[in-house]
Amino acid sequence: MAERNNVLMINVDEWPGRLIGYMGRNDIMTPTLDYLAERGIIFEECYSECPVCIPARRSIMTGLSPRSHGDRVYSDRMEMPKVPTLAETFRDNGYQTVAVGKLHVYPQRDRIGFENALITEEGRYEFGCTDDYQIWLGEHGYVGEEFLHGMGNNTYYTRPWHLPEEAHPTNWVTKKMMQEMKRLDPTRPFFLYCSYQFPHPPLVPLQTFWDMYSENEMKSPLTDDWMDERPIMRMLREPASIYSQKEIRRARRAFYAQCTHIDNQIRLLIGTLRESGLLNSTIILFVSDHGDMLFDHQMVAKRSFYEGSAKVPLFITGKPVEKYKGVRSSRLVYLRDIMPTLLSMCNIPVPSTVEGISMFSNEHHPYLYGECGEGQKAGRMIRFDNYKLIYYPCGNVTQLFDLSKDPDEEHDLAGQPSYGEVQKKMTAFLIKELYGDDLHWLQDGKLVGFQPVFAEKTDYGLYNQRGYHWPQPGGYSNLGKNG
Repeated sequence: MAERNNVLMINVDEWPGRLIGYMGRNDIMTPTLDYLAERGIIFEECYSECPVCIPARRSIMTGLSPRSHGDRVYSDRMEMPKVPTLAETFRDNGYQTVAVGKLHVYPQRDRIGFENALITEEGRYEFGCTDDYQIWLGEHGYVGEEFLHGMGNNTYYTRPWHLPEEAHPTNWVTKKMMQEMKRLDPTRPFFLYCSYQFPHPPLVPLQTFWDMYSENEMKSPLTDDWMDERPIMRMLREPASIYSQKEIRRARRAFYAQCTHIDNQIRLLIGTLRESGLLNSTIILFVSDHGDMLFDHQMVAKRSFYEGSAKVPLFITGKPVEKYKGVRSSRLVYLRDIMPTLLSMCNIPVPSTVEGISMFSNEHHPYLYGECGEGQKAGRMIRFDNYKLIYYPCGNVTQLFDLSKDPDEEHDLAGQPSYGEVQKKMTAFLIKELYGDDLHWLQDGKLVGFQPVFAEKTDYGLYNQRGYHWPQPGGYSNLGKNG
């Protein structure tokens, strides 16, 4: 590989690792990603160590675990830790660094090492920032109208996009990134970060891509033999319980449409690199910060360690990695491994603060540990060999899945004598990883968790609903709960 490879990193938001054509799904159309992935190396076992937006992106950009970067919840007013970031390290080694799209950092104008950043932050005026997408809308006659489709940022109702195609955030990000490609300094290598906020809700696909799907063509949500009336299970399925079967089918159709829209736009990024004479020197990495349950196991959204939420798509392709063409790796990898992998591929020293491991090194993680949330809905994961252990301290619930035989997690094997040794070993791994308040879940070296305490909360904000953004909103009466 050349010493000064260029890098295009494409980050999407909330795209499940298995919901993509090259993973064998014939009910979703992703021809661009399939083409690129099959000409590179696919990492089939990549997990988000904390499957929720901000903590996951901290791991990507710092190479750190949630324990080290300090966020396993969703701390939207926590600054990035004082360590070298991925962008900063590229920049300090002579690379021009440009980001377009969603950064999801605080303060919002913190460039975290990028020399230039054009951001779209999903209408978060409460942080005192008008992002670049909102400025563009105002300059083109759509001031404050980005959420007049009426769909919420964390709900699964849907309707087609309400403004012209060029005003859709996915199109905006693509065009701005293509413009930045045209403005690159030809004397310096580059690290470009193209970050789409979709397919994360709101579910507002362009009519063109909505029309590509029929609700009876898509696979039905997954079922199982373990979802029951235990308190933690009731809490996990509660967000999905408000949707009718019709609404579920429409939501999945809209989600698929938003994925295909991104797939289509990536063709333009590749075309611009090609026509600029930059394609052959560019490493392309595609990844998501986490997935979405999409009503599998009667659940929706993220924040859990089932495959739909925690496993993410990840591949690396391009002429600089052509020797890996057609490789499918079963190596267990974290999002934190992206930083050392890209830096090593560009012959840049990896900062000593990084905890990730290059995906091409001989060193491996013995197992993966995941942590998300605190309190009643806290979940922890161990991924080892072909197995996954999920632990909920609320009610002291352990689940065990053999993913080689049961990739859809339909059968919970916890407590079965034939899997006793595996469960014992993985439980020991889990206990070894616990720290802070999690240690209260232990008694005499064994997991005991805690008993659930139900406290009903009333939400009048339609769960993160946006409104008319002109003049800019500033009140946020329910910011502490739903902002």
